[in-house]
Amino acid sequence: QVQLVESGGGLVQAGDSLRLSCAASGRGFSDRSMGWFRQAPGKEREFVATISRYGNGILYADSVKGRFTISRDKTKNMLYLQMDSLKPEDTAVYFCAVDSKPLRFGATSTADFSAWGQGTQVTVSS
Repeated sequence: QVQLVESGGGLVQAGDSLRLSCAASGRGFSDRSMGWFRQAPGKEREFVATISRYGNGILYADSVKGRFTISRDKTKNMLYLQMDSLKPEDTAVYFCAVDSKPLRFGATSTADFSAWGQGTQVTVSS
């Protein structure tokens, strides 16, 4: 059983930066890819970024490419999302998640992730 707890969200202005953190505990995530997703009001949860178990594979959604950076620290069981040049359209609840299959990389569907945190709110004002 994996437990995920996100933190670092907040209210910022367009162009600002935020760093989200996700603390993982329990079993079943060290051999799996992890990812960030987000959900805006009235919209479906969407893929943001994913990172392989050793961090050598990274994939971003086109909407955040060049502005967001995903990373993980396996020694601390932490996942991060550095968000720069934030835009109002980045406003959403951000969730971290663990891939349901060990060793797989590149999954971007919510159905491919089996463990989720409670989310952290990011609000970007114009």
